[in-house]
Amino acid sequence: MKTDDKLPDDATEAARHYARAYAAHYGERDLPGAVRAYAEVIASHAGTPEEGYARAQIGNIVHVVVPPQVLLAAHVELALRHGRPPAGGPRAPTAP
Repeated sequence: MKTDDKLPDDATEAARHYARAYAAHYGERDLPGAVRAYAEVIASHAGTPEEGYARAQIGNIVHVVVPPQVLLAAHVELALRHGRPPAGGPRAPTAP
């Protein structure tokens, strides 16, 4: 992914927003800043390819920085806290 200043002039706002998050992640190595920026992409650009890319990048960061046992404990806690899906099937994913 190109950084924001290297994007073509016709790049979408979602692409520019994602490029800034990507630059924080890989260019600056600012993982907390990158996670916040990716979360903003997800919240601001629902339904775009960049939303999916941002979700994947947050997952990548989580799997690198969170120890496996801590991640498992968090998954168990989430599953127990949220119980059963509502009538009509599983809930749709929401932005963080």
